[in-house]
Amino acid sequence: MSGALEGRVAIVTGAGRGIGRQHALLFAAEGAQVVVNDLGCSPHGEGSDPTVAQRVVEEIQAAGGSAVANTDDVADPEGAARLVETALEAFGDLHVLVNNAGILRDRMLVNMADEDWDAVLRTHLTGHFLPTRAAARYWRARSKAGEQVAASVVCTTSVSGLFGMVGQTNYGPAKSGIASFALIAADELARYGVRVNAIAPAAATRLIQPPVDGRLPDEAPPLPDDGSFAPYDPGHVSPFVGYLATRDCPITGRVFYVQGGGVHLFQPWAVVDAITKPDQRWTIAELEKEAAHFATVEFELNRPYWG
Repeated sequence: MSGALEGRVAIVTGAGRGIGRQHALLFAAEGAQVVVNDLGCSPHGEGSDPTVAQRVVEEIQAAGGSAVANTDDVADPEGAARLVETALEAFGDLHVLVNNAGILRDRMLVNMADEDWDAVLRTHLTGHFLPTRAAARYWRARSKAGEQVAASVVCTTSVSGLFGMVGQTNYGPAKSGIASFALIAADELARYGVRVNAIAPAAATRLIQPPVDGRLPDEAPPLPDDGSFAPYDPGHVSPFVGYLATRDCPITGRVFYVQGGGVHLFQPWAVVDAITKPDQRWTIAELEKEAAHFATVEFELNRPYWG
């Protein structure tokens, strides 16, 4: 029996470990041909190890699937272009891009070094933009040539960006930027037959480990081995990503929180209160009287990960 992704060619970035690895394994099991991209760096974005991506490829091939490794830096323009070329050279097409690669360098704002800010923004935000641009240029060319395109991009945002987390004034803005990027890209690329969505996953990966001597461990926390349902198993995130990647999925321009057995749809920014003075300019004295109540307006944030 054919899988849900039979005939689809997919790139998954950051696919050597954690959530990305689970995406790659599921995509291959569902019939996709997969480019496993991973630089093989530390959780802080340092170093490289080409065996990280290759091990996942070998795991897929041992299970009867089809995959190739790519170790390019997704935040480098030439690397992003080579990533797309890898899919075209190996499999002759590209239908799906899952932007998942990421690092973490948490610091309080007053202690954050320039390089910690730059590295996190580069890896996450630029690392989404460049592969998406490279893939979109390919899909646009196909569409303008009269071919039917049914492509999907899945971006990876975070509740840190959507709700905010102390100590992540670099990671949070990068992730909220990714959510906005996905919504705008969905509008721009629809004309070429490309859908774009974003997920905010919650799972036990090496990026959620507490630091040891100021460094994140290189391994994910262990999951229960008693057969019970582990809500933070990274594998629980991948089926929804796989669904978004299917040819006939109708969803685009949406952001979701995915954890365990739950898929939650976010509502983007919305105006919840206002003061107006039609055709007149406010004075500061008037605003002192009329606008102060904004400080006490309550929001229904509906934070699913608190439930």
